[in-house]
Amino acid sequence: MTSKDAKQDEQLLHLVFGGELKELDSVEFENLNELDIVGIFPDYAAAYDAWKAKAQATVDQAETRYFIVHMHRLMDPDNED
Repeated sequence: MTSKDAKQDEQLLHLVFGGELKELDSVEFENLNELDIVGIFPDYAAAYDAWKAKAQATVDQAETRYFIVHMHRLMDPDNED
């Protein structure tokens, strides 16, 4: 296995979540108990697809925002990926 193959097989976990913001120009949520945890995904592409679906489904709710968190960066802050 080459290092390129290892990189492709590596799990780079991403969390997708969202909810209603208090104000459009902030990232403070209106109610933390009502956050929508979409899921944890094995790579950015899968997380992006889930984020995009949720963002498009809530396009008429201006205060609702979804985010992608690079969990692998939090779990291993020394890794540059």
